[in-house]
Amino acid sequence: MTVEIERKFLVADTGCLADLEGERLSQGYIASNGRATVRVRICGARAWLTLKGRTEGVSRREFEYPIPLAHAEVCIADLCTGPVIEKTRYRVAHNSHTWEVDVFHGDNEGLVLAEIELTREDECFACPPWLGAEVSGDPRYYNSNLAKRPYRSWA
Repeated sequence: MTVEIERKFLVADTGCLADLEGERLSQGYIASNGRATVRVRICGARAWLTLKGRTEGVSRREFEYPIPLAHAEVCIADLCTGPVIEKTRYRVAHNSHTWEVDVFHGDNEGLVLAEIELTREDECFACPPWLGAEVSGDPRYYNSNLAKRPYRSWA
């Protein structure tokens, strides 16, 4: 069983991405009911089906399985609810960690988030200078909620 321990922050300065190449991701949500989320993600010619449990603190159970690209495309087209999340993901090394920085497109344009995966909830890490406020506990920033209520619709 896999447990994902993740902290999430706004990005105050995207200059850290200047010379990096990102990967375009598309993801849709088959189900999201507060107890569990089922997601399909496509990155290039690769695809995954991911099941995530309820977030408790900054941890949650996560199960991820590679699936054929054609299956993922059908799932996104026929099974997913709400708009598809489109984003470009960059990996930014800082001290002993790698941050995943997501630049959102479409209905979530203007939102840039950084995530760090940890091995323990109390693990220490250095915050890079381009980091903004922490939003780990704010459900509005969960991708599954951004599919239901996109960033650009926030007042």
